[in-house]
Amino acid sequence: MLRIEQPVLEGGHVRLEPLTAAHVDGLFEIGQRQEDWAYLPTGAFTSRPDAERWVHQALDLASKQLHYPYVLVSPDTGVLMGSTRYLNVRPRDHVLEIGYTWLGHDYQRTPVNTEAKYLLLRHALEELGAYRVELKTDARNLRSQKAIERLGAQREGVLRRHMVVQDGYVRDSVMYSITDLDWPKIKKGLLGKLE
Repeated sequence: MLRIEQPVLEGGHVRLEPLTAAHVDGLFEIGQRQEDWAYLPTGAFTSRPDAERWVHQALDLASKQLHYPYVLVSPDTGVLMGSTRYLNVRPRDHVLEIGYTWLGHDYQRTPVNTEAKYLLLRHALEELGAYRVELKTDARNLRSQKAIERLGAQREGVLRRHMVVQDGYVRDSVMYSITDLDWPKIKKGLLGKLE
């Protein structure tokens, strides 16, 4: 049975720390650009209370062991760079999803997201005992699809009319996975990209 633990995960470009209420100000500071949230279920923070609500909702889901949210922190400066999480955990099946990932504008198209995904994948597949890790993205988000494919994930198909996002839009989601059998080759490729 898959049991989720949420330790700090540290790499050279990013440190993943469990989300706490103390992260509200840092997330508000980097989460105000609507373009960075274009394909996510919720929009950018227009006020500090928006950021507080977002953090408290994430922590509520964490308290119910439904989501395991992290913040992405610069190991050099301690500055918050974004957020990600484990979700849709199915312990009996040894399956979980990595998602709700967003980065502040200055940290996009850097090694930060790749390394964050590497750390989460390594933890899930090597330490938690996951057999399968799922990743989904809005079918309109071609940049995210390319990023997931660069990780080495296998595209499995499209979930049609899968979820309602901002402004009531009903999105299709592209489903990807990485399994424990895929991991040795994918791990080697990701380590090569991060060198």
